[in-house]
Formats: sequence, C-alpha cells, structure tokens
Amino acid sequence: MIDLNNIKKIYFIGIGGIGMSAVARYFKFHGKDVSGYDKTETALTKELVKEKIVVHYQDDIALAPKDAELIVYTPAVSKEHSQLGYYQQNDYPVFKRSDVLGMITSSSFNICVAGTHGKTTVSAMVAHTLRHSDFGCNAFLGGIAVNYNTNFWRHKRNVCVVEADEYDRSFLKLNPDIAVITSMDADHLDIYGTEESMQDAFIDFSKKLKNGGLLLTKYGLPKEDRFQAKNHLTYSLDSESADVYASNIRMFQGSYEFDVRKKGWILKDVVLNMGGRHNVENALVAIAVAHHLGIEDEKIKDAIHAFKGVKRRFEYVVKHPSFVFIDDYAHHPEELRALITGTKSLFSGMKCTVVFQPHLFTRTRDFADGFAEVLDMADEVVLLPIYPARELPIEGVTSEMILSKMSNSSKKLLSKAELLKYIKDEYVTNLDLLPGHALVMAGAGDIDAMVQAVRDIIERKIPGL
Repeated sequence: MIDLNNIKKIYFIGIGGIGMSAVARYFKFHGKDVSGYDKTETALTKELVKEKIVVHYQDDIALAPKDAELIVYTPAVSKEHSQLGYYQQNDYPVFKRSDVLGMITSSSFNICVAGTHGKTTVSAMVAHTLRHSDFGCNAFLGGIAVNYNTNFWRHKRNVCVVEADEYDRSFLKLNPDIAVITSMDADHLDIYGTEESMQDAFIDFSKKLKNGGLLLTKYGLPKEDRFQAKNHLTYSLDSESADVYASNIRMFQGSYEFDVRKKGWILKDVVLNMGGRHNVENALVAIAVAHHLGIEDEKIKDAIHAFKGVKRRFEYVVKHPSFVFIDDYAHHPEELRALITGTKSLFSGMKCTVVFQPHLFTRTRDFADGFAEVLDMADEVVLLPIYPARELPIEGVTSEMILSKMSNSSKKLLSKAELLKYIKDEYVTNLDLLPGHALVMAGAGDIDAMVQAVRDIIERKIPGL
C-alpha cells in the first residue's frame, strides 16, 4: 500500500464516472494536483473543470502526464486503452478506484451500502441524514445528491458513507463498521458468471464487517441464513417479520407519510417527499442507521423530510397536475419494475409512457425476458438502441430482442433522432386529449442527455410547465 499523504499528482482514467469523480474530488479537496481522461464531455466533467480539475477527452499518450505519482482507473475502461497500457508498461503505481477507496477509508468508521439496486439512493439518504442532523460524515456517493449538488463532501468527523459497488467485486476492498445490503438480484453476469456466484460475493461482503459492527439487510434476501454477523437487523417496507418496518403508510401529492417500527422503538409521522413506495423502504435504512448512531428522533424526521433525492433516481423533471415527467437511472428489470409501479401508483389517472435505453449487450441478452415483462406494465413503450458502454456488440443482441418479447401493442423502437421527432410530431399532439400523462425516461447510458431537449419540445406545447 502506498502512502497517499505523500502523493501530490494524481491522474484518473475514466474521471467522469460517478464513483471516480467522487474520489477525484476527495483528492482535490486535499490539495492534490488532479487531472484525468474520459471518453466524452458530460455535465459532470464540466463541473469537475469548474472545480479546477483538468479533463481531456482523447486517448492520447501525449496527453497523459508523465510526472503523475498515482494512476487511478475504472474497470469500465477497455483493457486496450492506450494511456492505461502506457502507465502499466512503465511501472507507474496503477490502482483501481476500489483499491484507492479502500486506502482512503482504511482508518475511518465506515457505513458501506451495497446492493444490485437501491444503493445509490440509500447511501445518499444515509449521508444526508448524518449531515443534516449535524452528526457529520464524509460521503462517497454513486449519484448526485440534489440537496448539495455533489457526490462527495468532507467533514472533520472521521466517518465515511460509501456506496459499495459490486461490479468487479469492488466492494470486497472495503471494511465496514455498518454494512447494508439492499438487494442481491442477478446482475453483472459478465463478471460473476452465475447468479449464485454473485450472491456469494455479497455474503463475502457481509463478512468484511468489523468486529462489533452492524449488518442491515433487506428482509427475505437469498441465502439470508448465511449472514453470520452477531448484530444483524433486517428491514422491510411492510413485513412485520422484519426487525425494522414501515406501517400506516399514507400517500399524498407525490409524497409519503409513515411510521417506523423497531422492537422497543417507534418513530411516528415521518414524511418523505419522494415518489415511489420503494423509497419509503430505502428511507428505513437511513432511519435505522441514524437511530443506531444515537441521533435524536426529531433530527432524523427533519432530515428525511428535507431530503430532495438523487439526480436521475425518480427525479421530477416536470411535476404538473396534468403532466409529469420523470428521469431515472433504472437499468435492471427490478429497478424498472419499481419505477413503473411507483409512477402508476402515484399518478394512477395518467397514461404512462416509458422511454427506455437498454444498457450493455450482456445485460440485454441475460434479462431480455425480464425487461419485456416489466415494460409491458406501461401503457406505451419506446425503446432506444442499446448503449454499449464498455462492451463490443454481440451478434443477435439488440433492443429488438426485448421488443419482440413484449405483448404490449403500443411499442416502438426508435433512434434518438427519431424519438425527438416522435415527441414533437405525435406525442405532444395527444397531450390535450388526455386527462393526464406521465412520461418516464429511463436508462444508465446517455439517455439523460436527451431530457432537456424533450422537455423543451413539451414546454413549447404547454408553456409554463
């Protein structure tokens, strides 16, 4: 292990990744000379540049700083990346982001949130609750917390809230004092091979818990009997068999009010100003962690009430009595199920249109049936071509694979340019004919770059949204 205190110049390959940028911001905060490469310019890389972090977008060895003392890379970067190869071949200290995050948190009290979905919102809720209540924490998040418009913040208290990523087994580099597991649904089978192998990795993560630590897991997870932590609590949206659960859930104007019950403790009338019943369940984790840390009840309630969510997690782009526009990162069938269920529950009188961009050829191949089943829940579906990210095409694997398995008669496959034309020429012309309409754009690729263009088209039709 290297001494990070003695490192002055750090270079990131894939700096625009949500997890990578949090670590880059950490080093910048500590006065290091930080720069990096990413494939494309995004809103996040623009923010990094504003923070005096140099970012470029060409995989050119000439642009790779030769005096860098530490190279941090994401496993999402291709092994053929020329800058990465240069640094590896010339014996620079090259580490994955997960290794560096493990170094950073090696001497802190760590709250690590893992799960195939839910972990971003949960980790943001936990970190926000600690910050808002003045308990204080450092945060390394996998999404942008709307309250603070960042995925990283620093505090003098030596407590870290860390989103623990299962991709490439990264979370096994962490040592939690409080470990959270939100879900263990099959995903990243390109890494794990089988669902059972992936589940075993989560069991291994739970074993990383420090002596005396708290394990908090969603009630009913696979292989639940293999969790060996002495201090183990389960949580559930509404099952009284769990150690922590919600009761008396009320819904009003896109928000929820509920009670939290734990043996010997009740927290009444908690208000969450977020859509989706699954977010009530997510809030239970933040509440349970805060209670475990001794934060007062009223401070917990105030923090949950003030939480504004995470960008691209059931994020309201437009919220109007007759039209709702939601942007979401959902890229797994179960995430889409929660998203569509939450939308149709909160806005039951509205027609629900889902625009979905599949993410990765392997995920599309592995879960085409699941995607088709869940998308059939929507009233109308528009599929975009697969966003490849780090992958090369797989023969026969396209968005058509999902479309062909759907029974929904109102479905279509469009390019991004065709989508904008459809929104302009067809979608907006029907808005006047409906009592209400909910538009959902979902995916983990670059679909978010289209949100503003879609909003602009709709606002021209309905000024003042």
